[in-house]
Amino acid sequence: MTRTICFDLETTGFEYAKGDRIIEIGAIEVMNGKITGNTFHSYVNPDGKIIPPSSYMVHKLSNEFLSDKPKFAQVAGKLLDFIKDSNVIAHNGFDFDFPFINYELAQLGLPVIPRERQIDSIVIARNKVFGPKTYTLDALAAWFGVSTTARADAHGALIDADILAKVYLELEAVAPTESIADVIEKQHAAFLAVPKTGANFPQRTFTPTDTEIETHKEWIEKNIKDSLWGG
Repeated sequence: MTRTICFDLETTGFEYAKGDRIIEIGAIEVMNGKITGNTFHSYVNPDGKIIPPSSYMVHKLSNEFLSDKPKFAQVAGKLLDFIKDSNVIAHNGFDFDFPFINYELAQLGLPVIPRERQIDSIVIARNKVFGPKTYTLDALAAWFGVSTTARADAHGALIDADILAKVYLELEAVAPTESIADVIEKQHAAFLAVPKTGANFPQRTFTPTDTEIETHKEWIEKNIKDSLWGG
């Protein structure tokens, strides 16, 4: 039985080390290649951290709305109970979601999500899908025909986790391909194999026809007097 958890965070900003906090967590269970409908979701009180307008415009979560919601310390244990020992998937997770949530877990002295159980869907996409101009979750959803209408007004952790789960299943269904490193190496080898000027560049030989030779002689005799090559 293969169980994975797709999850997403909404936060007050990007700098957890400078005091930004998690304000929403969404997680969805995927079992044996199917979304089970088993979910975890919680809004989180940012514990005094003011949500800047730029962040509010993304998720539309305000300090007033979150004022009566549980703090991260009250939901962290429940989240870990939901995850258990499953692999965890996040989009751009290596750069954002995993460091952010592990920082908050570590602050409470709780177990962090170990590196060997972290999966970043953007890394999978870059190695299996060649075509999208970008590899944002929106771009991949559009590429695979996954609807994002549920996110019409704003981002939401559970909504994005659901989109991620559907995109992840599409990525899993993509036939195995060469790694990016292998593709680049082959392209580089092909480039080097093309002859370059001044480096054994092949010379093409063109043999003129009798008619062309005669035409050339007539032009020389008519237009050039006392030529060295007229013969």
